[in-house]
Amino acid sequence: MTSDTDFWIQAGQLFPGHGAPPLADQQIQISNGKIAAIEPASRRALSTPPRYVEIIAPGFIDIQINGAGGVLFNDQPDLAALKTISAAARLGGTCHILPTFITAAGQSYKQAMQAVTDAAGLAEILGLHLEGPFLSPERPGIHDARFIRPIEAADIEGLCRFDGRLLLTLAPEHTDTKTIKRLAEAGIILFAGHSAASLEEMAEAAVNGLSGVTHLFNACSQIAARAPGIVGAALTNPRLFAGIIADGHHVHDANLQLAVSQMENRLCLVTDTMPSYRATSTDFMLAGQKITLKDGRLTSEADQLAGAHLGMDEAVRNIIQRTSARPEQALDMASAIPAKILGLEDEYGKIDIGRPASLTCLDRDFHCCGVYVHGTPYRGGSPA
Repeated sequence: MTSDTDFWIQAGQLFPGHGAPPLADQQIQISNGKIAAIEPASRRALSTPPRYVEIIAPGFIDIQINGAGGVLFNDQPDLAALKTISAAARLGGTCHILPTFITAAGQSYKQAMQAVTDAAGLAEILGLHLEGPFLSPERPGIHDARFIRPIEAADIEGLCRFDGRLLLTLAPEHTDTKTIKRLAEAGIILFAGHSAASLEEMAEAAVNGLSGVTHLFNACSQIAARAPGIVGAALTNPRLFAGIIADGHHVHDANLQLAVSQMENRLCLVTDTMPSYRATSTDFMLAGQKITLKDGRLTSEADQLAGAHLGMDEAVRNIIQRTSARPEQALDMASAIPAKILGLEDEYGKIDIGRPASLTCLDRDFHCCGVYVHGTPYRGGSPA
């Protein structure tokens, strides 16, 4: 939905994006859903005082979100679910999402593809993330191992025909080079995840179109003395981006710092959020397992991590508090870098005249207090 109104908002600090430091006391004019002007607040006296916000940043983009607001996308892959999930995500400052459908039986992922096709008119939905089923049986994580399988010709044809933006997480060691190259040439964004790939297998896949790693440090091969694995590949290969879950449970602070220091402009924040986020219930079912929220941590009855429970604003706060990342860097990890991964860097991730007015509003402690999605203001997840 796009706003046709013309109005101004004022920022105590405006973070323009792309690593630029904040500008103090700026006014932003929004017209027809786009940014029409940016100027110091002292330059123009407005007849109606603009809404004041402590911090305005480029709109957050979450490329890995499984559910929110009591809805799991795998259980309800339809337009109604996407609206519920995106509304809940807005409460954490996220303007745009890639709803994530994880490993399931056969080609049931096609339901998720249809749901995203049906959501073509929603500015919040930028595409689809399929996390599986073409993963490694050695690294299933919480995914249902019964449905993990190699990619087949029918899958390849269907995925390449999908008329939308698609991020596909797969295991490179179980996918031949020809297939990786064909998927990449079809415009599919390929990430390695739930994989035991070696450094060499990652390097070969990257040459042929693999561009990133899903939830770095989790469900993937780690660094060993003579086998750097997926983590080593992500830290050292400039071709590769990576998403990371900064919730204080999935990745040790020392590893967060390692990734931040080694992956400048290649590391993005993801929430990996589940239905419990912004919902009344603290438990839900996932692939036949009961998942319970306790002390901010989602686990199965076997105490296995099962997604995360956080908004993007919390991820931003955590990466600032737990690493050396400056606020402008952390905000880029939530906006400019995911936009670049998706090939949308000319639209999102930077506050500039002529771009869509997708903005995240924060208080001085980086808690979300509202968002604008293509000029439409939202507070409390609903249009303001």
